[in-house]
Amino acid sequence: MQRPPKKFHPHPFAYHQEIELRIDALSNLGIGIGRIDGWVIFVPFCLPGELVKARVFRNDKNCSQADLMEVLEPAPERTEPGCPLFGTCGGCQYQHLNYEAQLAWKTRQVGELLQHMAGIEFPVEPCIPSPALWNYRSKITPHFDRPRDGEIEGIGFLPIGRRSGIIDVPQCPIAMAEINAALPRERASIRQRAKSFKKGATLLLRATEGRVETNPNAVVTEHVGELSFDFLAGDFFQNNPFILPAFTGHAGGEACEGGARYLVDAYCGSGLFALTLAKHFEQVAGVEVNESAADWARRNAETNGITNATFMAASAEAIFADIQFPATETAVLIDPPRKGCSPEFLAQLIAFAPARVVYVSCDPATQVRDLAILKEGGFKLGKVQPFDLFPHTRHLECVMTLTRA
Repeated sequence: MQRPPKKFHPHPFAYHQEIELRIDALSNLGIGIGRIDGWVIFVPFCLPGELVKARVFRNDKNCSQADLMEVLEPAPERTEPGCPLFGTCGGCQYQHLNYEAQLAWKTRQVGELLQHMAGIEFPVEPCIPSPALWNYRSKITPHFDRPRDGEIEGIGFLPIGRRSGIIDVPQCPIAMAEINAALPRERASIRQRAKSFKKGATLLLRATEGRVETNPNAVVTEHVGELSFDFLAGDFFQNNPFILPAFTGHAGGEACEGGARYLVDAYCGSGLFALTLAKHFEQVAGVEVNESAADWARRNAETNGITNATFMAASAEAIFADIQFPATETAVLIDPPRKGCSPEFLAQLIAFAPARVVYVSCDPATQVRDLAILKEGGFKLGKVQPFDLFPHTRHLECVMTLTRA
């Protein structure tokens, strides 16, 4: 038996002890959760209802971590992964789970976060599926480590459950077909220039209008319904274009319901929500901390002939000082980064007291954290709608609608 690491804690299981257990649930990281005599054990790549054999590699204070050795009784939802690297590459967590079950678990996990983090019992709408289940990502960023002896080894993504190392990824089935067509050429080019790299680097491949752009400072175009958006290839833009019409359409419907005449888009980027929602409102004001993105939002408004939207580059924390809209007739849409909203922004939002808040998030955990603060500040939850922008992964987008209590 392999010797345990120096810091291995030997209770309740020995190092590499093999155990059999029934999986009860999935964590929000997509990892199977089982119990033996009440003790929680996390096992990746297994599904609720399955009986599995696992090998323990760590005991924490209140749980253990184990590797999956064998599925003894598979769940009916288990399916064959679509990628030969599934289980080693850290990009996907759910390829072994059929798509209907993926949607059900994502819906359930949002509800559980509401219960456990905010003490809120609230019905979550069924997660809206992506129209494309494979080849949907319009951008990938594979990377590589420093060359060894003048050669670059793996070009790809982190291994599952690790913060270092590279899994070589010659093709990615969740990336758009244009990206996979360009990937061999880009990988070969990097390896040919291996001696020019003194350290590791990250590649960019973004699909745009039937081609692939690799220069982060080049201008690319994305189409959402009848609108077109130009932005820099390296800037943020939602990476599943197939679901964006439904995604932005839902946000627009929620924002204008109740008769709001004005919209504030507090993290507007290059204008995705502000411009797709502008037709519902008399006036729209977008705020973006990135000066370049705010400039692209202005250009995109002009390109699409939208005249009722203005954009300013400012911190979201200082947004409401320059907003002249009457709060009782205003909806505020927020789509913050993964870390969620700052306390300063939430305090200003509560003080502004808009009629409606539409909160879009790529991390429901930070969203629910912020929801608890908004609830204390006089808002009530009206609707919770998850969207699956990222099939076969644990990630999702969630739209929560709040109104004044």
